[in-house]
Amino acid sequence: MSIIEVKSLYKIYKSGKEEFMALKNVGFSVEKGELIAIVGTSGSGKSSLMNILGCLDPVRNGKYWFLGKNVDEADENELANFRNTNIGFIFQSFNLLPKMTMLENVALPLVYSNFDAAERLKLAEDVLVSVGLGDRLHHLPGDISGGQRQRVAIARALVNHPHVLLADEPTGNLDTQTEKEILVLFDEMRKKYGTTIIIVTHDEDVAMFADRIITLFDGFVYGDINFNQYIRPGKAATT
Repeated sequence: MSIIEVKSLYKIYKSGKEEFMALKNVGFSVEKGELIAIVGTSGSGKSSLMNILGCLDPVRNGKYWFLGKNVDEADENELANFRNTNIGFIFQSFNLLPKMTMLENVALPLVYSNFDAAERLKLAEDVLVSVGLGDRLHHLPGDISGGQRQRVAIARALVNHPHVLLADEPTGNLDTQTEKEILVLFDEMRKKYGTTIIIVTHDEDVAMFADRIITLFDGFVYGDINFNQYIRPGKAATT
């Protein structure tokens, strides 16, 4: 069974009497453990699709199944609970709280789970160690590099062991070498945790690191290429 499946998906924005169709008859499925890049130029529908896949926006037109559940039938509260349980988010701007340590930032999502304070900190420490930051637990975000901050953001997204990680331009603020390190880390984390990773990007080098590239153009799925049977230049360049 696919972990994600969308069918006949449309997204329509209204402004007065005007309508803009951001997504048009979008359909595809995602298997567990895939590393997918969703690419397209500005205005192609990438952000609209990410918001729907991440359960940030409701499905008004079309069908969306996540682990067999009809997400399009969920109300706002159900979407929030489903999102918090199943999906981790990584953003270009890191979104770390500046007055909290790395350990506290990563433990924050667990406040909404049934863990006491000691358990939350232990789980946060374990995942920080797994992303190579076991010696930075008590540093503040301002005391570490951009690449390290993105590693913390990845750890925070993984601490709940979500089924899917959604990464929005996750390397946009990083230099080329750090970008490669973060992409390798994504690959390591999906192999370790079995997490499905979807990267939304306009960067061709980032996209070529993925197993599969879904291209959006003017709201349509213009291309869907799986590179699993081929040598991937982006991944070869990072090893």
